[in-house]
Amino acid sequence: MTHLYILTGASRGMGLAIAEQLISPHHLLLCISRQINAPLATLAQAQACTLTQWQADLTEPACVASQLLSWLNALDANTLSSATLINNAGMIPPLVPLRAAASLDTAQALRVGLEAPMLLTAAFLQATQAFGVPRKVLNISSGLGRRPMASQAAYCAAKAGMDHFTRCVALDEALQTNGAKVSSLAPGVIDTDMQTQLRDAKPRDFPDRAGFENLKQSGQLMSAQEAAKRVLAWLERPDFGQNPVADVRDA
Repeated sequence: MTHLYILTGASRGMGLAIAEQLISPHHLLLCISRQINAPLATLAQAQACTLTQWQADLTEPACVASQLLSWLNALDANTLSSATLINNAGMIPPLVPLRAAASLDTAQALRVGLEAPMLLTAAFLQATQAFGVPRKVLNISSGLGRRPMASQAAYCAAKAGMDHFTRCVALDEALQTNGAKVSSLAPGVIDTDMQTQLRDAKPRDFPDRAGFENLKQSGQLMSAQEAAKRVLAWLERPDFGQNPVADVRDA
């Protein structure tokens, strides 16, 4: 039997590390990203993993959600042992106060960080409702969804929205036969391009820059590979979804 995984933002950073660690002969893996990752395809072929990669723009999430719904409806559910959606994609708009932010940048950050996960989750839950196998939705959130930060209004709002819609979905699914388990998980601080973007911001626009520089200098950043390992271990916990909003550093 095959375990189905759907992963967004899989072409680089922690998303790529998650995809690499999900490569297995027993997995059917669908990756949705802005770019196709050729080495990932090579790795999947070498390990006899069924991998599909979609090059998709999550700033237009309704189109991607519709495509996902059709793709899932075409699957033979009898071949699956489980189905999991991991909403990992996100974006940080230019680091400026909201008053100085371009409307398009703010809109795109909200579409990728909040609208896309909501629509993809809806499509996933609708299509897999009758599959009769365990189902999970893991939303990759952030500590910035739980505490405010200057010049981060759109990103913080998207992650806070992700946390709260996850709580709502958990209530919905608890009322269903074979309801999905859902969790919005903060993965800790990770040494990715996003951290580089924060450290490179202009101090006058981003007052917290020094704190992010200190994280790097003091060696407090996890590698993408280690973060992916912890996220996937959380996904396999027997109590996954018991707390719909969690932090990977929780006991």
